[in-house]
Amino acid sequence: MSMAPRVSVTVEGPVGYLEFDHQRRRNAMTVEMWSALPAACAELENDESVRVVVLKGAGEEAFISGADISQFTDEHRPGTDRYNQMVAQAYAAIGNLPKPTIAQVRGYCVGGGLAIACNTDFRIGANDSKFGLPPAGLGVGYSPAGIGALVDLIGPAAVNEMVFTADLIDSATAARWGLINHVVPAAELDDFVNAKARSIAARAPMSQYAAKLAVNAHLSPSDQTRQAAAKAAEACLGSNDYLEGIAAFVEKRPAKFTGS
Repeated sequence: MSMAPRVSVTVEGPVGYLEFDHQRRRNAMTVEMWSALPAACAELENDESVRVVVLKGAGEEAFISGADISQFTDEHRPGTDRYNQMVAQAYAAIGNLPKPTIAQVRGYCVGGGLAIACNTDFRIGANDSKFGLPPAGLGVGYSPAGIGALVDLIGPAAVNEMVFTADLIDSATAARWGLINHVVPAAELDDFVNAKARSIAARAPMSQYAAKLAVNAHLSPSDQTRQAAAKAAEACLGSNDYLEGIAAFVEKRPAKFTGS
């Protein structure tokens, strides 16, 4: 077990992994981990071999159990400009990755960990997963950056219930509410996520990027988001991958997409 909290980056073929490792505190996010996340995302974005990014927690107890409360001091606590900016930058780094992102959730996915998961493109949870928002049990408030993605996913009523009660929900409830896409037996989680990630990696990257921008334009409509989505969709039609996809379909063979 690693003793120094960290966010680590590994690459296995077309799949890049972001792993949150602070196991003695159920992978709770330290200030150092929050600060390291944008650079880790940039590393995977700039690695041309990586087609899909999977976020996961080290060990079997937790994805991320929230922020490390032991570090809540006058300088580093929710509500201060410095802390809020650091956390918002971490969420944005995940949400702005141009490659498909998957949260692989096992065990506790709470507070800031839930917000991190909600900023990925979709989530796959083990059947032992537990999700929650604990601020009402701690006297802490949530900013729009910390809760907005969850509201978009499951709606205000479900979010209000989670916040007002501070209760944990199980993976079956999370799936019913639309928080996670799949519930998988814990022993099968690694294999299931790996298969899903490699299936995605075999598809056309430009099409996936255009889809991400289109979804973003729907959730956050503005001239800028709409124009970016339209430009990305148009670029697909002039790409080598478009020609390859059509040729592969006609020739009844698997396409070999290059992202160009």
